[in-house]
Amino acid sequence: MWFGSCANLDRLQAMDTTIHLGQANIKLTDCVCDRGVLLDSSLSMREHITKVTSTCFFHLRRLRKLSRILDIGDRKRLICAFVLTRIDYCNSALAGLSDSALALLQHVFHVAAQFVLGLQPQGHVTAALQTLHWLPVCQRITYKLCVLMHSVTFGYAPTYLLDATVPVLALPGRAHLRSADSGCFDVPRVSSSVGSQAFSVAGPQAWNRLPAALRHTACVASFKHQLKTVLFMEAYFVCQ
Repeated sequence: MWFGSCANLDRLQAMDTTIHLGQANIKLTDCVCDRGVLLDSSLSMREHITKVTSTCFFHLRRLRKLSRILDIGDRKRLICAFVLTRIDYCNSALAGLSDSALALLQHVFHVAAQFVLGLQPQGHVTAALQTLHWLPVCQRITYKLCVLMHSVTFGYAPTYLLDATVPVLALPGRAHLRSADSGCFDVPRVSSSVGSQAFSVAGPQAWNRLPAALRHTACVASFKHQLKTVLFMEAYFVCQ
């Protein structure tokens, strides 16, 4: 499989990209599945988003048949088990995508909120999401990135994540900067939108935007609680 921009992938159409191994001919594919995540050649994540959306709506249609015998608590638990978990699974791979690219997943959230609260399709979805205390898709991705960055900051992350990020404090000539004391990480420069999807870029960007006090919170449970509060306020413009 070749990954690249649409322009570069178009150039491959005129080339013989088949790999010959003995008598076997291996042709390129446009999409592969890695641990349940569908990766397309342009890394637009369209195939993955479409698949997750289709699966979620399948379960929503099945759950609607039980809506009359379920209370709100049961509906919420079933939605969390069959829908939200699928949207949240490996959602850090969706970092850097535009709101339009995530629109299908956000629509699933709207339909799920209407199901839980028994609203009509024309019901006020934003108020429903606030009532359920559900973060929008974009903030859920940020939440996952920040939790991963917390594990990097306090040293309990896997080695491949530790190697992908560099604290500002560890950079020569930048240890004296204010950002070094605030627990910030270096954000590498990228020349394409695909590069901004890498964890080495998206992770530090999300982490550096957090309040300094939150970045220094060592307790995982306390960090997650405060992080959700910060992202909830960011998403729904709630003021203290």
